[in-house]
Amino acid sequence: DPCRNFHCKRGKVCHEDKQGNPHCICQDPAACPSTKDYEHVCGTDNKTYDGTCQLFGTKCQLEGTKMGRQLHLDYMGSCKYIPPCTDYEVDQFPLRMRDWLKNILMQYYERDLNTSGILTEKQRNKVKKIYQNDKRLAAGNHTVELLLHDFEKNYHMYVYPVHWQFHQLDQHPVDRLLTHSELAPLRASLVPMEHCITRFFQECDGDQDKLIALKEWCHCFGIKE
Repeated sequence: DPCRNFHCKRGKVCHEDKQGNPHCICQDPAACPSTKDYEHVCGTDNKTYDGTCQLFGTKCQLEGTKMGRQLHLDYMGSCKYIPPCTDYEVDQFPLRMRDWLKNILMQYYERDLNTSGILTEKQRNKVKKIYQNDKRLAAGNHTVELLLHDFEKNYHMYVYPVHWQFHQLDQHPVDRLLTHSELAPLRASLVPMEHCITRFFQECDGDQDKLIALKEWCHCFGIKE
């Protein structure tokens, strides 16, 4: 099968021509496998697609048009009303996000105690110090006041989770800069729950160059060094 090891970008599938040569053609959205409701996604055209296959297949068919250039994955889940983010909410966002990142690492560490694989040995050693600290704030729906107090009191526990998330996102390429496409996976999964994440990322880009440097990222999260 000439298509077996032939890679096509998202929205395209490999097709064998009459000469038996592989090439990429647009995925027919109607031919995408059926999906469950929780796999639905919302496009930037505010239209719900059955899944990413249908969304990127549609985008491919619109290639070269203004509509095609503007169509991207907006967020996971069916389209719904996303309320605007107020100044007060965007100010509180880093408190919840820092706490969430720290707790994600705690979950990964606990899972790795039984079956290693999620975190590297170096990462586990960093997280172990936070995990074993009896002053650590347990996961829960905490008030803004408590989150702020804990950040000020146990600042060192929040530094590594913020650095870790930047490193997780900075992959294509690894250059200590986050592009729109590198931020997209985190943003797309969080928008339905955290409607301020889009504005937060926009305001993190202090010099408005459409890239978030490590220094800008840390500044947004209140990390001083």
